Amino acid sequence: VKATKYRARVKTDKNLKMKLLKNKDKEILNIALPAIVANITVPLLGLVDVAITGHLGNAAYIAAIAVGSMLFNVIYWVFGFLRMGTSGMTAQAYGRGDSAETMLLLMRGLCVALAVALAVLVLQRPLLALAISVMGVEPSLQPLVRTYFQICVWGAPAMLCLYAFTGWFIGLQNTRITMTVSIVQNIVNIVASLVLVYGLGMKIDGVATGTLIAQWGGLLVAASYACLKHRGLLRSLSLRAVTRGEALMRFFNVNRDIFLRTLFLVAVNLFFVSAGATQGTVVLAVNTLLMQLFTLFSYVMDGFAYAGEALCGKYAGAGDRTGFHATVRRLFVWGAILTTAYTAVYALGGNTFLSLLTDDAPVLAAAARYLPWAVAIPVAGVAAFVWDGVFIGTTSTRAMLLSSAVAGVLFFAVFFAAAPALHNHGLWLAFICYLAARGIVQTFLFKRVSTF
Repeated sequence: VKATKYRARVKTDKNLKMKLLKNKDKEILNIALPAIVANITVPLLGLVDVAITGHLGNAAYIAAIAVGSMLFNVIYWVFGFLRMGTSGMTAQAYGRGDSAETMLLLMRGLCVALAVALAVLVLQRPLLALAISVMGVEPSLQPLVRTYFQICVWGAPAMLCLYAFTGWFIGLQNTRITMTVSIVQNIVNIVASLVLVYGLGMKIDGVATGTLIAQWGGLLVAASYACLKHRGLLRSLSLRAVTRGEALMRFFNVNRDIFLRTLFLVAVNLFFVSAGATQGTVVLAVNTLLMQLFTLFSYVMDGFAYAGEALCGKYAGAGDRTGFHATVRRLFVWGAILTTAYTAVYALGGNTFLSLLTDDAPVLAAAARYLPWAVAIPVAGVAAFVWDGVFIGTTSTRAMLLSSAVAGVLFFAVFFAAAPALHNHGLWLAFICYLAARGIVQTFLFKRVSTF
């Protein structure tokens, strides 16, 4: 009754309504902005490696790092469920005020992360051999790729544990620490790599070691913060509670759905790259450049998706339907604002931005023909980003899996139907349909998500 009266008051009192909207926006931005900064700093780790090796006088070093980084990106992307699953369940426990369960969720995430990392370390040789074969790495590059991989692979435990910590911090509504970890990693990587390469005379092994040190440095910061902030709860943990059957089964069910969903996303993205490559070097270069526009949009929208994970999970855990739906509405308002801004910037300044990335005249001329597809990315993709955050927060992972499966099937169906006549335009049409389908399917499934 009190809630009904309060909602009626909100509808009639404009000042109260504006105050609530400001508070909701502040709540969203407090999580989204640090997450955006953290997202932007992530690719800097690879950029630093490329920048340092680019001054060693051997282009093979850059190529080797590009291949090695791509391999690790795929591996870590596939196991991204360690972040997303931990985030949603932690946010719900936080909303219920169950501090003990939030700590147990971190421990479960870390246990799974270490188990996966152990598997990667044990299988590193066959994984590397498979990657070299699939990517068609030139024989002259293979020793350098092996050197980079065999050093960086020992960062797998740190990176996968950091995924669990990142999801946990997001669930606790604290993205500032994830931003801090990312900044520390980049500083350590720059310093360590410069010292090893220019101070000790190392080559690609020095760059790889610098990256490895940065990864473990980031984990040290995250673990230290968790231990200092929550040391009281750590003392009360028990192995029996961490491995409790019902809770552990839910943890695996949620992560299984996210893992399968990620496979669909990986399949679409890898096929997009390979399909472009079959159409020649110019088309591959064009698609690579235009996908940078998608990446720039995703960095910002992922920040708002993280806000959706944290806040929607919190309200779902607390059983607060009013707060939940208000958050969803404001997330879509921010999505609409950002979509309008990105679309306008890409439409008016897309060619200028591309010219900053390359001065190759044939590539720029070809890119201009395909730019309208990149301009359509924000409109087609905004709903998918927002709904992903909402669905992760409510741990509606089966719905996420279904939407990704439908969108993935649609992508391949459109591509094989359109590509023979439209060629690269057909590939981009399929990608835009794929982005839009994810958001549309999740929109229809939302009623199931909001029935807590």
